[in-house]
Amino acid sequence: MQATENILEKIEEFIKQVEAFKSTKLDEIEAFRIQFLGKKGHLADLFAQFKNVDASQKKIFGQKVNQLKNSAQDKVNELKLAIENSSSATEYGDLTKSATPFEVGSRHPISLIKNEIIDIFSRIGYSVSEEREIEDDWHNFTALNLPEEHPARDMQDTFFVQTNPDYMLRTHTSSVQVRYMEANKPPIRTISPGRVFRNEAISSRSHCIFHQVEGLYIDKNVSFADLKQTLLHFAKEMFGEETKIRLRPSYFPFTEPSAEMDVYWGLNSEVDYRMTKGTGWLEILGCGMVDPEVLENCGIDPNEYSGFAFGMGIERMALLKYNIPDIRMYFENDVRFLSQFQSAL
Repeated sequence: MQATENILEKIEEFIKQVEAFKSTKLDEIEAFRIQFLGKKGHLADLFAQFKNVDASQKKIFGQKVNQLKNSAQDKVNELKLAIENSSSATEYGDLTKSATPFEVGSRHPISLIKNEIIDIFSRIGYSVSEEREIEDDWHNFTALNLPEEHPARDMQDTFFVQTNPDYMLRTHTSSVQVRYMEANKPPIRTISPGRVFRNEAISSRSHCIFHQVEGLYIDKNVSFADLKQTLLHFAKEMFGEETKIRLRPSYFPFTEPSAEMDVYWGLNSEVDYRMTKGTGWLEILGCGMVDPEVLENCGIDPNEYSGFAFGMGIERMALLKYNIPDIRMYFENDVRFLSQFQSAL
């Protein structure tokens, strides 16, 4: 019995030695490992003494020996890992890094402007709604006051699906708004960013593929004054607190009355004169009050609800924001162009 107690005390001393051991040298750590875990180490000696332990103490003895073994192994692993970590960060830097520098990526200017527009409207309660790019005639045209043979359809040269002319690549994200109104009851406050397609000649100012963000607000007693204040807030957030806007009468089949909004860009340079044709004003979006026919087509009572809608081209916004001279640069994937946006988040 006395011999067993002496062995248990010896194990406790070994455990304390393991816990107190520290070293930053591999040879010392290896000597420590051999001392406790080697074939002729303390643990091997303790296992050999197991047969001499009293039967009533065998369980406690086994637990203590396993505790010592695990402590010693954990200590060895811990000290070796600390050395590996410290060796990778020397006075010359991290020697494990590649000698070839990694290229820093960047966001596309279209994505930057789209995210900025979404962020501005999200802060005033607008949700984001997205939908399919291949659309049917009802959602792309008819529900928006553009029935067959309507002359306004000629304003949007369309890519039709060859096997089924009732389907097409959407010409605007207004189709998203139609689907949203069909699926949701007022109040509605949403913006619809997305890619749209029109069969247009490609030049420095136009493309057959471009991106839009359209907004929709439907509720009781919505007025044109609400529309103007919303757009003024957007312009100031986008272009600066001193930004001025103006609304000019226009025509869109799905809004009445309709308007186009300009921002005052200024005449500070020759480029400004060319961009604004000498007026200082630049058109950035179209807008208007949602036509009651459109509300009715989407299952909303126009006698109870009213609303406004607006739409803007993201490419045009980016042209203004970053002073980009040619819209085709967005689609050419020229690294020399895209790398200019590396520092942008």
